[in-house]
Amino acid sequence: MNTVPPRPVWRSALWAFLAVTLLLGGVWTYARLKSPFPFYGTIYTPVTAAPALVGTGENGKAFSLSDLRGTTVAVFFGFLHCPNVCPTTLAFLERVRLALPPRDRENFRSVLVTLDPARDDVQKLREYVTFFSPDAKGVFIPEPNLADTAAAWGVGYQKADVKSPTDYQVNHTTGVYLIDREGRQRVVWDYTQLTNVNRVVADVQEVMR
Repeated sequence: MNTVPPRPVWRSALWAFLAVTLLLGGVWTYARLKSPFPFYGTIYTPVTAAPALVGTGENGKAFSLSDLRGTTVAVFFGFLHCPNVCPTTLAFLERVRLALPPRDRENFRSVLVTLDPARDDVQKLREYVTFFSPDAKGVFIPEPNLADTAAAWGVGYQKADVKSPTDYQVNHTTGVYLIDREGRQRVVWDYTQLTNVNRVVADVQEVMR
């Protein structure tokens, strides 16, 4: 009479481990889909590659957003004569950077794209962004390329309160666009949200994972 040899204990344990692992993995996935991370900013769905961003950097060298691949980047469009929105944005982005753990801090950059190339030259741009953070980047793009770039990012801008060719303001979109290390758009905040540093930091860390 033939008898079936008993299954080794290690094999039974292995199958039990795999079954539990698959079960827990399924539960985690289901929970993740049902209750995704509660982002403070507005998330991009679907996640897509960020539009091209090419110009001259604050260091006078050619700049491309793709050069920062591997780094999480907060992109903002503004101008140096801005009375409140732009300095507020850069100041709070630096607070966000400093609130990150050291290992994450090194992989976070803020980038200001000037919407006023007629007045904001590269040297002024460098002085401005580095005043707020030694790691901040600035980008100068001449017209008409600037208009095309802004449109691709969904940014609007227009001169206002024009008193002379050199005395005016620029009305513009105030969004801050968070780009992950793979160059994808993940979250957009309005500058008024940046004052809640802890919530913004949580968004950044989630995107960094």
